[in-house]
Amino acid sequence: MIDFSDPEFVSNPYPALKLLREENEPVWHEGLNMFLAARYEHANQVLRTKSLGRIFTAREPEELWEDFNWLHADSILDSEPPKHTRLRSLVGKAFSRSRIENLRPEIERIANRLLDEAQVKLSDSGSFDLIADYAEPLPVKVIANLLGFPDEDEHLLRPWSQSIVKMYEVDPSEQAKTEAREAASEFAEYVRGLMLERKVNPGADLISELVVVEEAGEKLNARELIATCILLLNAGHEASVNGFGNGMVAAFENNQMGLLRTKPRAIAETAVEEFLRFDAPLQLFERTATAPTVVGGVQIGQGQKIAALLGSANRDEEVFSSPEMMDLTRDPNNQIGFGAGIHFCLGAPLARLEMQVSLPLLMERFPGLELAKTPSRRPTFVLRGYQEILVS
Repeated sequence: MIDFSDPEFVSNPYPALKLLREENEPVWHEGLNMFLAARYEHANQVLRTKSLGRIFTAREPEELWEDFNWLHADSILDSEPPKHTRLRSLVGKAFSRSRIENLRPEIERIANRLLDEAQVKLSDSGSFDLIADYAEPLPVKVIANLLGFPDEDEHLLRPWSQSIVKMYEVDPSEQAKTEAREAASEFAEYVRGLMLERKVNPGADLISELVVVEEAGEKLNARELIATCILLLNAGHEASVNGFGNGMVAAFENNQMGLLRTKPRAIAETAVEEFLRFDAPLQLFERTATAPTVVGGVQIGQGQKIAALLGSANRDEEVFSSPEMMDLTRDPNNQIGFGAGIHFCLGAPLARLEMQVSLPLLMERFPGLELAKTPSRRPTFVLRGYQEILVS
């Protein structure tokens, strides 16, 4: 059975996941105490079945985990209908596709400024970090701008976010738990201060809009608004950072850079989808059965958990032709890296736009880009990405 803490597995989980798909049905993992759905059909079913819900279990003791617990209990991600329906409807009004598309010029401006700074680093030292200097600050700056976070506080956001999302890993350390609790409390208090200030002095930002957004007499309460803003920041950049970094390294390693160098704009959309398919930034997304449910012929008892293995599903041989090969022109590409069903990632349009804009701008500025050293991967499985990608 898979050891999710094995560094060799974390480095390259795909051979083990391929063996898991050969079982032809979800399998029980004793260590995780849940079923694993590795095949595309079964993972997709897990994501779409109404009797398999996102049921948040509060961490204990409550006095230590209070802020962390309500940030999740009151978020869209960890709610089910009717609460999920109400929250998503309210947030969707402010986080619309038209609003996202209107961010394109701002994304281009931020990307070009970061590339200017990367050009200076390249001239001075001969390399720059594709993660720290480009893929990471871009979506953080975009979502911070959207929410109306002051520029001088931007440096606080990524560390808070990374501390919180480490709790989504299979077996977080005690240090990670302590850092997550502290980050949740500090982040919540910070957003609360912004919310109170925007109630008095509203602006054109998303927090100001969420304060007043209303539907059928329903509004976001204070905790729901704070939880929503933190979720948008956390989820709103993790997929972009890790999807971009994973995809670029895979392109270097799979002889796909020629295409990116010669026609980056023409293939931007299909390239981004292949980035997300080939090495998914989110590998595992769990659900809990609210009633006895059958997935792939296996009975999931009420209260039992089952996880959709998204990275495995995106390599399923029955759905994707030559799934172990990267093809930046792959079309169609029905990857499920952003999930499916009612919990389909609210920020997916923004993440796609950020990558579709930033990828060709990078390649047009640096057509001769090469890896300067072996990339350094983060030691995590659920949120899969790189710590450092030095390029020259």
